[in-house]
Amino acid sequence: MRRLTPLILLASLMSSFASAQAAPQILSVPPDTSRWDTAGEVKTDEYQGRRCLMLNGGLAFVRDFAMRDGVIDVDIATTARGRGFIGLEFRASEDVANAEWIYLRPHESGQEDAIQYTPVLNTGANWQIYNGPGFTGAVEIPRDTWFHLRIAVVGAQAKLFVSDMDKPALVISDLKDGLQTGRVGLRVLTGTTYFSNFEVRATPDAPWERHLPPMPAGTLTKWRISPSYDALARDLERPLTHAERDTMRWQDVEAEPPGFVVLYRYRMAPHLRVSFESDFSKRLEPQPGMLVLYARTTIHSDRDQWKKILIGYSDDVSVFLNDRILYRGRSAQSFRDPRFLGIVNPENDAVYLPLHKGDNELTLAVSELGGGWGFICRLAEASD
Repeated sequence: MRRLTPLILLASLMSSFASAQAAPQILSVPPDTSRWDTAGEVKTDEYQGRRCLMLNGGLAFVRDFAMRDGVIDVDIATTARGRGFIGLEFRASEDVANAEWIYLRPHESGQEDAIQYTPVLNTGANWQIYNGPGFTGAVEIPRDTWFHLRIAVVGAQAKLFVSDMDKPALVISDLKDGLQTGRVGLRVLTGTTYFSNFEVRATPDAPWERHLPPMPAGTLTKWRISPSYDALARDLERPLTHAERDTMRWQDVEAEPPGFVVLYRYRMAPHLRVSFESDFSKRLEPQPGMLVLYARTTIHSDRDQWKKILIGYSDDVSVFLNDRILYRGRSAQSFRDPRFLGIVNPENDAVYLPLHKGDNELTLAVSELGGGWGFICRLAEASD
């Protein structure tokens, strides 16, 4: 027994060490620490007796920390009376140009889109493309009082909890950014908001399993896209000349289920103030800073026929077939009416294509103002 005692003691110490190593490590980041990297309007403040960080048009990311799977906890309080976009980002790139972003919209409290999840791609949010179940949700958002927010990230999925830590307010079945590890932080686009008791707890990595929607029949998936250009410098109702097509550098891309070509994945997002967002009478004015790119694909037809194509886009589009313009439309936020959001889906618009027998070249000129740059095209079935 005397010989065994040191062995038992050693085993006990090793077990205790292993347990300590396996225990989740909690990182608490006080508001007045140098661990925050900040930009925009961010300051240490006090609200209702709590030391906190105040953000309004700013961001604050934890320095020297990256997370794959884990749980983020924070108390927040907002005094926003107008539009507010307040939330957390995780798995962000070092320059935070790409991230997963979940935010609350206090001005839509209780509505079906009071919560929004969007991937940030090349500095651009994509809420017009990624919308509906798994991306938006309803919740009551308190004002002028502290409440708790939690995000649990597991593999390619995440859950958001607001006040109630037992029932998620939003379940995200498929995270879209693509980064598996990255920074964590706070972001407030607008709306004075206070943050305290910020903690991150890393958890063991779960298997990475995507939950992609099906790709509907007739979806056009293979495209070639051009560089982006100043939209105001081009005639968007004129098809490309053969010389222009031959000299442009084209990139092969493929639509993601259920058929979106998300252009922020390949091109930097523009950031401009759209005049008609606050004044509907200005909706036909030129918008300096608007970008356009061209997307091409080939449709093979076994005969001469008219074929209906369903198309969704953000923010405007010109449709050309075999060097002939067939359609031009705009589906930007606030353009069709002051509360119009510009959500992208293939039922937005329909165009009838005069296909000839053989190969036909379909070209889109897709312009962007903000909120998600992309399109989706689907050849209609007989029942559509």
